[in-house]
Amino acid sequence: QVQLVESGGGLVHPGGSLRLSCAASATIIGIYSMGWYRQAPGKQRELVATITSGGVTNYADSVKGRFTISRDNAKTMPYLQMNSLKVEDTAVYFCELNLSVWGQGTQVTVSS
Repeated sequence: QVQLVESGGGLVHPGGSLRLSCAASATIIGIYSMGWYRQAPGKQRELVATITSGGVTNYADSVKGRFTISRDNAKTMPYLQMNSLKVEDTAVYFCELNLSVWGQGTQVTVSS
């Protein structure tokens, strides 16, 4: 079994940027999708972005044009570049692999 650890979260001002990373404790074979989800207080966990092994990406409408997901199959995966951050982006962000392996989350807070 492997574990995922997110990093890169923190406190930023509106309009700022953050880059989230997801590190795996071991090399994972057979990855068909990777993604990022987020959960704000009192709300359900929601999709932010995903990328398949074939490079096909999918984004939530709320982050299109601002966030970019990329993949790295060499232990660190996936990345999420977040630009033009808004207060509504405040949430705990989780990385996942194959919708079966999840990290424990990293807090992203956007506030002035």
